[in-house]
Amino acid sequence: MTLTVQVVTPAGVVWQAIAQEVILPSTTGHLGVLSGHIPLMTFIDTGVMRVRTGQEWMAIAVMNGFAQIGADEVTVIVNGAECGNQIDRQVAQADVDAATEQVTQAESRRDRIKADQALKRAQVRLKATQET
Repeated sequence: MTLTVQVVTPAGVVWQAIAQEVILPSTTGHLGVLSGHIPLMTFIDTGVMRVRTGQEWMAIAVMNGFAQIGADEVTVIVNGAECGNQIDRQVAQADVDAATEQVTQAESRRDRIKADQALKRAQVRLKATQET
């Protein structure tokens, strides 16, 4: 049994294919989806979505949104997404380092929140490169 999986951002479709299994980073924890899953909607947290196509696992960095799950389809609608195999690992590590520096230099509460969010996004992008 297979799932039709689609990852969509405001810029358009980032990834679309047939898969056997999906693991989503929902706001309440990781959610595994196989063919025949009950229909539901869930919020997606900034994290790494994993998709199994055949014997291969693929990592996709996703940035906040929601997922609509049907019996044989998963549609993920997020603010941003990148396939892990398309992210340059050195650039991602440099982004983590820069974001870490921003966190340590944040003076106001607002700056700290923005810096923490930037760091989380950078860490997710780096993690996606390591899981491909």
